[in-house]
Amino acid sequence: MVEKADPKVSGPDVTADSEVSGTRRAARLHHVEIWVRDLAAARATLGWLFEELGYVAGEPWACGVSYRGTHEYIVLEAGPDVLAEDHRRRAPGVNHLAFVAGNPKRVDELTALALDCGFKLLFAEDHPFAGGPDHYAAYLEDATGFEIELVADSFDPAADLIPGAEPTAEDSPAT
Repeated sequence: MVEKADPKVSGPDVTADSEVSGTRRAARLHHVEIWVRDLAAARATLGWLFEELGYVAGEPWACGVSYRGTHEYIVLEAGPDVLAEDHRRRAPGVNHLAFVAGNPKRVDELTALALDCGFKLLFAEDHPFAGGPDHYAAYLEDATGFEIELVADSFDPAADLIPGAEPTAEDSPAT
């Protein structure tokens, strides 16, 4: 009798030494390329934040730079094909990138530092619970309108409630 292959783990990309047991490597994100108007400004904001989150900047080239993560990388590129307009996160396309940023204290630290680096806090009236009472996160926007979400990886509303920060949002933010 021939065993039926499990569709979750079958396919040409499964290897015996796969880093994630039981998953297809083909299903992982390889990279994200973000086109920016001003590479220097993007490196000072988005690049800075990527490095704070543990990404390592690679060698820059004339129009860009990459930031290497554990299994993926992010590119900031400002080539001649980039239109001279701000990112429109509410237009069709990518709305934002969300990163696990550590515990709630680390989310708060990164948020404060990001505000000093030119980001603005979105949904400030409901921060840090703009995504709901069980979702501790900061929604940040750079000067060009690109949004980054910093999510706490281990938030327990009963144990981690920060004094004076009551969860108030009932719904997810309108992004």
